Amino acid sequence: MEKRSRLRYGMVGGSLGAFIGGVHRRAIALEETADLVAGCFSSQNEKNQKTGQFYGIGQDRIYKNYQEMAQKEKEREDGIDFVCIVTPNATHYEIAKAFLEAGIHVACEKPLCFTVEEGQELEQIAKEKKLCFAVTYTYTGYGMVKFAKELIEKGEIGQIVNVNAEYLQDWLIDEIGGGDQTTTKMSVWRTDPEKSGISNCVGDIGTHIEDTVAYMTGLHPKKVAAVLDCYGMDLDLNANILVEYENGVHGVYSCSQVCAGHLNGLVIRIFGSEGSIEWVQEDPNYLKVTRKGQPTQIYNRGTGCITGMAAKLNHIPSGHPEGLTYAFANIYHAFMQEVLDQINGETGDGQDYDYQDVSDGVMGVKFIHAVVESSQKGAAWVEV
Repeated sequence: MEKRSRLRYGMVGGSLGAFIGGVHRRAIALEETADLVAGCFSSQNEKNQKTGQFYGIGQDRIYKNYQEMAQKEKEREDGIDFVCIVTPNATHYEIAKAFLEAGIHVACEKPLCFTVEEGQELEQIAKEKKLCFAVTYTYTGYGMVKFAKELIEKGEIGQIVNVNAEYLQDWLIDEIGGGDQTTTKMSVWRTDPEKSGISNCVGDIGTHIEDTVAYMTGLHPKKVAAVLDCYGMDLDLNANILVEYENGVHGVYSCSQVCAGHLNGLVIRIFGSEGSIEWVQEDPNYLKVTRKGQPTQIYNRGTGCITGMAAKLNHIPSGHPEGLTYAFANIYHAFMQEVLDQINGETGDGQDYDYQDVSDGVMGVKFIHAVVESSQKGAAWVEV
């Protein structure tokens, strides 16, 4: 059988004008490996049709619902190789399960699902069917985050002794006090428990802290002690979290969507016995590394001193900033490489498949539940 060089994919959610769907499509397009050939982009027929037609998709592959899409794509000889799920949180589990059961690889927005049991079920199905399942934790796709991971693994900052990380935004500040006014259309579902689950702020951005730290360091939270603030809303808008990792090291996470003057302030600081590493998402092309007794060094993306996956995934010359779309592209690069290798009966280097998978998604759900439980128990320590 002739080897495939391109993939076919479909999308659930992400109609024209939807922010995250557009990011996923552009990121996949950067890789020039997959073609969008099917979709169910909206539950509203007009928006669904308009989006499909805009992307030149045949009428028979613009589906009215995801169930029909999974079943019919499964039956086609030229069916999709993977599906991209970019719908609100409440629907991730059922959509992912439908496509997994149809034997189709999955890339899904985070959080993976609402409950730990749902996540473990998806993990088990993917394992049994030997399907690739990416959970698109954006920030692990940044080149300098990958370089930080490499330096930490090499022992450049010694044994990790402390972690300090924050993710501060201000876009929901007008929600303080509750009421009928909402900041944006997005906040309507973000702050609705039926659509977002048991957490807004921690589920939306706190999980990015947990996952990025775990990716860089290999450390997962063992237990947490947390205080969540809702300010009159049904779900949290602010969170302060103490973390104890598997090796006994402690850390502090702070995430908020009501911090005036902060737009997308993810900052990761890893402190070791021999130095420290700091990465700032709003200035993502640089990594600050301080080795004990030496001047602080600033590493620049795209330069000769950058090695490993960060060098391999360098898209444009140094001095030209890479950002969010490139980070997503790096995630899809690894995910689509594994899908393509599996289709062609090949096995790549494990490093080639450097993306966060369904097990990372399950860890994110466990983290959310532990944080919420801790806050409900007056900031008591809760096992993750």
